[in-house]
Amino acid sequence: MKRICKVYPPDVVALEEVDFSLNKGEVHSIIGENGAGKSTLMKILYGMLRPSSGHILVDGKEVNINSPNRAIGLGIGMVHQEFMLVPSFRVFENVMLGMEQGFTNRSNIKGDIQKIIERYNFEIDLDAVTSELSVAAQQKVEIVKQLYRRVDTLILDEPTSVLTPQETRQLFEEIGELKKNGKTAVFISHKLDEVLEVSDRITIMRKGKRIDVVENRDVSKAELARMMVGREVIFTVEKPPEKPDGVVFSAKNLSAFSKRTGRPAVDDVNIDVRAGEIVGIAGVEGNGQHELVEAVIGSGEVIRGKIFVDGKDMIERSIKERRNYIAYVPADRKGTGLALDGNLRENISMTHHLGGEISKGRYIFDWKKAEKLSGDLINRYSILCRSFRDQVKNLSGGNQQKVVVAREFSLGTVFVLLDQPTRGLDVGSIEFIHRSIIEMREANRAILLISADLDELMRLADRIYVMRNGKIEAELDPKKVSKEDVGAYMLGAHE
Repeated sequence: MKRICKVYPPDVVALEEVDFSLNKGEVHSIIGENGAGKSTLMKILYGMLRPSSGHILVDGKEVNINSPNRAIGLGIGMVHQEFMLVPSFRVFENVMLGMEQGFTNRSNIKGDIQKIIERYNFEIDLDAVTSELSVAAQQKVEIVKQLYRRVDTLILDEPTSVLTPQETRQLFEEIGELKKNGKTAVFISHKLDEVLEVSDRITIMRKGKRIDVVENRDVSKAELARMMVGREVIFTVEKPPEKPDGVVFSAKNLSAFSKRTGRPAVDDVNIDVRAGEIVGIAGVEGNGQHELVEAVIGSGEVIRGKIFVDGKDMIERSIKERRNYIAYVPADRKGTGLALDGNLRENISMTHHLGGEISKGRYIFDWKKAEKLSGDLINRYSILCRSFRDQVKNLSGGNQQKVVVAREFSLGTVFVLLDQPTRGLDVGSIEFIHRSIIEMREANRAILLISADLDELMRLADRIYVMRNGKIEAELDPKKVSKEDVGAYMLGAHE
């Protein structure tokens, strides 16, 4: 890729004359802050976006990649962070989807797919229903889907964001098999330890520009972070010893349904969170964490049990009433956390109006106060935008997340519910968010942190509950167990 530019109307420069190259059989990582242009560059390579200018050459010949189909025809495939699978389909049906031509001989197709699975040491049942697979297994299905299309270059966008340490190790072994078989991999990640473990070369981007390309020799995590954000980054969190006060949040014998399956997904769960304490929830995605969050915030269907916040029973209260007591960062920022067509001022003002902070009386909104609140939080959280008038849908995913975090952290409620608060954020932003979470803890707020990032849980939590199959599998002290121990409980493999 040569001198690639991407400009969004009217004058937002996402990429500025970026050069990027891939060597056959290498693992090449791309790192950078949110909004640095990593995903934009790869979406151009995969044909999802058109560049404003620049050239792409494959095997020395200039090509026009105007669609994902064209990219796949050139041997370039992409596994997105949000999987593109039909949950009700069987594995082999998802793999072959879109490749059917005329009469389809399923036996032959399944045989071809099975050969790919065996060649790369994937362990997948072709007849399994996709929705019943673990997240790690679904990711393998996505990779097999691309290999079935005979791609030689595989773009992996944040592939380890929801994997346990054991699953991440297995993925890296599979990437190694791809490399041995002559395949090329692009690894987009915010996890610098993993980047250093898996990469041959690393491209660093910042603010739409390529800063450098380095060989993975004698380069440290600190050096990569400094090149990414333009300053020193502190990876450890200074966390004073906890001094928990009384219980602020408690779930008592809580059971709840899954909206997706209609079956119980939370099974007799008991959790307490005290003031001045961070309690983590660990678990492989799909083990009841999402339904637990829905039950607490009021959007789920509780079968039985009680939920108390600050001594008040929440079960019969509406979502709006609960929001007077609960600050909430949802995992789905686009679907639940934001009004994408609204601007930053409107999105940041949400919920703040309930307490009269930016309203005159009950119904009259004070836009001047909302403007000041928005400006203060945009500056404090380093949200990349031109002004509070920008539509949220035009921000990068990471900056959208910052809008949600800024709004919720500034509410001042006694209880804070955080569901994947740093997903999609870069190391600099994560450092800031982690510091802010510790500050809330020191201000005697009770924090329940659900995270797929075990490093985050081990770093921040004072206690960790592990959820598996809707139940609490264990309550652990992160000072006394390892990340691998927690991962073993998550997988049900702890002896």
